[in-house]
Formats: sequence, C-alpha cells, structure tokens
Amino acid sequence: MRQETRQQEILRVAAKLFKEKGYSAVTMRDLAKAIGIKAASLYNHINSKQDILNKIIISLAEEFTEGMTSIQSSDASCIEKLKKIIELHVRISSQNIYGMASLNNDWMHLEDKLNYYQKLRIDYENDFRAILKEGIASGEIVDTKPDVMMFSILTTLRSLYIWIPKKEDINPEELSHTLNQILIKGINK
Repeated sequence: MRQETRQQEILRVAAKLFKEKGYSAVTMRDLAKAIGIKAASLYNHINSKQDILNKIIISLAEEFTEGMTSIQSSDASCIEKLKKIIELHVRISSQNIYGMASLNNDWMHLEDKLNYYQKLRIDYENDFRAILKEGIASGEIVDTKPDVMMFSILTTLRSLYIWIPKKEDINPEELSHTLNQILIKGINK
C-alpha cells in the first residue's frame, strides 16, 4: 500500500473537518492543528483553503463524469447502464465519505471553479436523463417523467455518504445489488 503524501493527508483531513464543521467554519489553523503541523507549513503543500475545496470537489466531480461517460458510451442496455451508475455512486461514496459531504454541501463555495463544477453536474444529469429517455423509448423503462425518476434515484445516491458510515459491515457489491433492486425494480411484490 502506497504511503499517503502530505498533500493527500491535507485533503483527507480537510474533507473530514469540512464535513464535521462546514467549510466556512474551518480555518487553516484548525486544519494545521488536526494534522499536527504549523499553519504556515500548510502553504508548502497547498495554496489556500479554496484550493483544498477545489481539489476535493473537482476531483470527485471529474471521477463521476468519467464514469458516466464510460457508462453512457457502452453498448449496455439502459437498465444495465442504470445499474452501473448505482455501482459508480456506491464505489465513489464508500471510498470518499468526507469528500462526498463537500461535494454535496460545499460546492457553492467554489469560486473560480464554480462554473466548471456546475457544467460537470449539468452534463452528468443530462447524460443520466438521456439514458432514462432512451430506456423509455425502447420500452425498457416505464413511460413516466424522466426528471422525477432521475431526481428520485440521484437523491438516494447523493446521500449515501451520510448512511454508509453508520454501517460497520458495508459490502459495496451487496449494497449496489440491493439499491438496484429497490431503485430500478421497485418495492412492489
């Protein structure tokens, strides 16, 4: 296992502090104290608190975008694409609980990267909606409002970072399977 670099440690600890206190409430002193270094030393590894937030959020948003691009361009059925989207969210969320909190709660604090982030998010949602519409057109998916379906599924997936840490024995594959059953097949008997 590769040892964590100082910058990776800063990002990891910052994401945890941002989740616990909120981005606005965390100071560079708080971060330095949590890492065990002097605040001035942080600047040897990062430019600013804003830079930290950008790295946390943009890296996750780009990871979701790359995953969606791969899923969208595959030859899989629409239902299989939706299953892959769920797997993508479970994988990224379970590996980045604190970063996901920033992605969901602190994105509005992005300054120079805000427009870029919003474009990634809009493109992701447009690709998701396109899969649903294609599934409706092909008869794979029930003919109902794609926006409502997307909102329902994404709301659950975007909140996984809250639920996952409360489960000690989380198995990402099993969670993906269960979410697929509920979100795609529904709860009817």
